[in-house]
Amino acid sequence: MDELNRKTTNNIDVCASTPLVLEGGGFRGMYTAGILDRFLEHRMNFGYAIGVSAGAAYAVSYVSRQHGRNLEVNRRFTADPRYFGFMNFIRKRTFFDWEFIYKEVPQKHVLFDYDAFRDSSTRLRIGITNCATGAAEFRDGNGLSPDGFKALLSASSALPFIAQKITIDNQYYMDGGISESIPLDQAFADGYSRAVVILTRNAGYRKSPSRFTRLVRATYRNYPHLVEALATRAERYNAMLDRLDALEIEGRVFIIRPQEPPTVSRTENNPEKLEALYYTAQREFDQMLPKLKAWIGNGI
Repeated sequence: MDELNRKTTNNIDVCASTPLVLEGGGFRGMYTAGILDRFLEHRMNFGYAIGVSAGAAYAVSYVSRQHGRNLEVNRRFTADPRYFGFMNFIRKRTFFDWEFIYKEVPQKHVLFDYDAFRDSSTRLRIGITNCATGAAEFRDGNGLSPDGFKALLSASSALPFIAQKITIDNQYYMDGGISESIPLDQAFADGYSRAVVILTRNAGYRKSPSRFTRLVRATYRNYPHLVEALATRAERYNAMLDRLDALEIEGRVFIIRPQEPPTVSRTENNPEKLEALYYTAQREFDQMLPKLKAWIGNGI
């Protein structure tokens, strides 16, 4: 619990006018968690954050200013079969037990500060994919009730094949990364022209086309727009990475991403491996911090 109670240090620029854009990536999001805790230690309070899937899931503890909470959940629960496991799939047709992850854990075990989340100076937007339209929708997270919190994060993290569709407002939703893997365009649409972007893949990575197109079409045949979004995801994702590379050269984005290819998969739930990724992220952040401070300063 020491990580949870650790005090912040080095009060530097408050990044109120800079948006934070967070990619998903499943359990690779522990890289993001390490970066977000460094932000808290340096009191880098971004005024706006937007994330999909794991990016949103790890962001909520940053928005509530609960340093170390993601690490504590990882240490205690990611290997727990109630969190992720085949028995969940047998019982509920999902490898993730959302009731446990987004209700029992934050309300009973590693407490989440809903009040601090609601009142935070960081506005969080969470991306989800509408199964009927195949399009991204972004919802404000800060004012959610605990049940709304669970529903929205569950929907944003509901990966194809290993999770079921989530009902919100009488419509079905799934993983936000299907439609917008890196939600930079929404941040720009919300009025920003520059952004700090956290990715969970190394520079040069490009996604290969899916090998499961037939299975996708068979599984989601009643949702043709969702099928189309899944079929074109790699192409759209790679185009965004190309665009980010260009925007980085222009100085419009500052990209934080692993220096080497991550050795964990999106479904890796070994706490020791994930904790190692967390600390790798922090070491890499320490190296890039002077450049990040200069980039933020240039935009003020």
